[in-house]
Amino acid sequence: MNVTQDLSFLSLITNASVVVQLILLILLLASGLSWFFIFSKMFSIRAALREADQFENEFWGGTDINNLYQRTLSGRTPVVGMEKIFEAGFREFLKLKRQGRMDIGVIMDGTRRAMRAACQRELDALELHLSFLASVGSVSPYIGLFGTVWGIMNAFRGLSNVVQATLAHVAPGIAEALIATAMGLFAAIPAVLAYNHYSHDVDRLATRFDSFMEEFSNILQRQTGV
Repeated sequence: MNVTQDLSFLSLITNASVVVQLILLILLLASGLSWFFIFSKMFSIRAALREADQFENEFWGGTDINNLYQRTLSGRTPVVGMEKIFEAGFREFLKLKRQGRMDIGVIMDGTRRAMRAACQRELDALELHLSFLASVGSVSPYIGLFGTVWGIMNAFRGLSNVVQATLAHVAPGIAEALIATAMGLFAAIPAVLAYNHYSHDVDRLATRFDSFMEEFSNILQRQTGV
């Protein structure tokens, strides 16, 4: 068997120790799940940003609040994101207002709590699986490093049976070990970049949600004549 075949990527993996192979399998699975969550999160956050833009344009475009609320209740389109916050707040506002003789401060506190709860649920849905990306990004290099250390240990242990150590003896073991480090970085780098990017997008949406809740609360308070 020539050197090229011995040091080929596939040959190094198949000839690696069981521990290194297990580590490579764990990193491969982590990388696969990371890419799945990266793409799914990309679509969901883009949809949330697009929905927020559309709803803000409609809300501030002069549409009657009552008509907008009735549309959310029709169920013709799914209510998510900022529209869900609006629906939860206005529903609570109307419910408390119908009870009569209730202090406006109590009504507005209940309305804000309802919007806060809806906002938190929407943010929780957007942040789903981001912690997994953060974990993969932080842990994968160390898992790969463990595989590298284990492979190098095996390589040097194999030299104990060799009278004269040469590069040809140690190269396959070192190359096998370094594959684990490369795989760890391959899993970690996309996960870290995606986590940072999507966390920033979620923070931007959270800021927009907060601003909308404050502005909508002011509108409702002015409608009560206070």
